[in-house]
Amino acid sequence: MPDTAAAEPMPEHAPVPVPVEPIDRVSWPLLTDRLRLRRATPDDVEAIWRHRRLPEVSRWITSGPDDLDSFRAQMDEPGRLTQMLLIERLDDPTRLPVGDVTLRIGDGWSQREVRDRARNTEAELGWTLHPDVGGHGYATEAVRAVIDRCFTELGLRRVTAGCFADNEPSWRLMERLGMRREEHSKATALHRTGVWLDGMNYGVLASEWPAAATGRSQT
Repeated sequence: MPDTAAAEPMPEHAPVPVPVEPIDRVSWPLLTDRLRLRRATPDDVEAIWRHRRLPEVSRWITSGPDDLDSFRAQMDEPGRLTQMLLIERLDDPTRLPVGDVTLRIGDGWSQREVRDRARNTEAELGWTLHPDVGGHGYATEAVRAVIDRCFTELGLRRVTAGCFADNEPSWRLMERLGMRREEHSKATALHRTGVWLDGMNYGVLASEWPAAATGRSQT
């Protein structure tokens, strides 16, 4: 019988498929009752620096450059801006960001034979908020919405976050959201002041996430 299958060679300069990052598989921005969370762009770097450079904020984050050029260089590192969501207040016509949430999606730990099943199954979160708008629940509302999206549209199985133990507002926020304290490590984190501080790590599984109706987000 004649072979009816057909094939043709690939073009000499065939385009290489660009892998789709998990964060790109869902629609943004993310809306809550009072906030809009959108993807950051290079044009946002100066606005982000305005709140991240403040002593009350930079004290607790991994890197706190005190000049804009250094911060731009930091944000140019691969994956930095693409993982960042900016927090905007819906009642503010200027739409200036009042904070940000970092959503870093990665692999869960696994043994070699099941590595494929652990790929892109969990997220690590981080956040900052301008001190001028603190005390109104904006950070809690934003982080709750991002966790909810992790467990719904993104289909992840686990979300984690960590902070210095001295950063009480952050770990209290995690506990308000129902995250479980998984570790309180003693003097394991070197602060830029030269002091070794305790660390806190929290986590929550999709099966544990309550996601009350009032905390759910809408797009």
